Amino acid sequence: MLRGVLGKTFRLVGYTIQYGCIAHCAFEYVGGVVMCSGPSMEPTIQNSDVVFAENLSRHFYGIQRGDIVIAKSPSDPKSNICKRVIGLEGDKILSNSPSVFFKSHSYVPIGHVWLEGDNLQNSTDSRYYGPVPYGLIRGRIFFKIWPLSDFGFLRDSPNGHRFSDD
Repeated sequence: MLRGVLGKTFRLVGYTIQYGCIAHCAFEYVGGVVMCSGPSMEPTIQNSDVVFAENLSRHFYGIQRGDIVIAKSPSDPKSNICKRVIGLEGDKILSNSPSVFFKSHSYVPIGHVWLEGDNLQNSTDSRYYGPVPYGLIRGRIFFKIWPLSDFGFLRDSPNGHRFSDD
């Protein structure tokens, strides 16, 4: 009897570890559901919107200009940020930080991206902390789950004119 109970217990522990490993790999490499907070991506993503982030693009360098990404914050590694990719490595970016009276150009170094929020007046982004290392990107957001009235693929940037291929 004791042998049967121990056998079932070990089998249950084994299945739990197996399914835990599968879930970890799915969330780490495939994607997951994320709740976004803060006003920096309005009107595209509102505070408390729930979105789906896929993680395969970052592993295969599939991040493009215009994509919305989740990344570790360069100024606070314990928190994540949700921003739009404005520039890729080698791009020349027109910097128009509110704290700068004169516009200047910045170049995105190799292995980095330039991230900005859609709500330019209320976003702490690469205009403040500079280019973000590609390794800090956690995933690419492409689908809104909640609220149901906005269910579907995300729309283009309201600041589309900011992208340049110069």
